[in-house]
Amino acid sequence: MAEPGIADITFGRAAPGISVRDIHAAHDFYVGVLGFEKVFENGSPVGFMVLKKGRAEIHLSRTPGHKPSTTNVMHIYVSDVAALYAICESKGVRIIKRLADKDYGQRAFVFADPDGNRIDVGEPSN
Repeated sequence: MAEPGIADITFGRAAPGISVRDIHAAHDFYVGVLGFEKVFENGSPVGFMVLKKGRAEIHLSRTPGHKPSTTNVMHIYVSDVAALYAICESKGVRIIKRLADKDYGQRAFVFADPDGNRIDVGEPSN
């Protein structure tokens, strides 16, 4: 019997790990602004947390010396990117790239979380 190859392996949903200086402030942002729900945490003090909304999942890790990247750490597909953009603007979220139609077939924008992590949000443009 032949050994399975990479083509035989199905990959599932991926959940990005995001480093944050203050895990409780990050929790408040992702829950309060984006509507995620905490489904797991561990450590005392808390050093790891899992947040979910729909099929999206984020793994937060407390990293006291965290310095944000200048590149996006996550891309989230949403059903109404314009509505989420308006919510982010109304909540004072720092917008890195304004909402626009992209040449790769998406309507998208980029914002920064409280730790400066860049999150790219989009939906297919029709």
